Amino acid sequence: MTTRSDNPNQTDIPRTHTIKPMDAPPMTQGSTTAQLKGDINSGRTGDKNEVFDPGLSPLGTDEEAGGTPLTPDQIDLARRQESVDRWQNSGEKEGYAHRNTGSRKALYGFVGFIGLVLVLFIGAFSMF
Repeated sequence: MTTRSDNPNQTDIPRTHTIKPMDAPPMTQGSTTAQLKGDINSGRTGDKNEVFDPGLSPLGTDEEAGGTPLTPDQIDLARRQESVDRWQNSGEKEGYAHRNTGSRKALYGFVGFIGLVLVLFIGAFSMF
């Protein structure tokens, strides 16, 4: 990060507070794509942690560039499906990585395999 020559304590790039949790925008009629992105950044959709994510191209720019911008009704539907309906209609709320089944078979198998390789390696070199 560069600093200004007249004030070395002031940076050229403004500070971005990316580690502070974000509040979710209110669910209203006539939503915007910024509110949908706010839902994602706040963690309401369950896609990511609730911190600011500086995306290079905001949601909806492709549709706008193509001449078919999303209507507020379409965005309302997307916000509803991404937050409430997504979690109510799913059979399982957590992904496989989040479940704690208590089974450590893979870990024990891996450690055992490494131990076996070490024993064979040491045994092979002790014969010489």
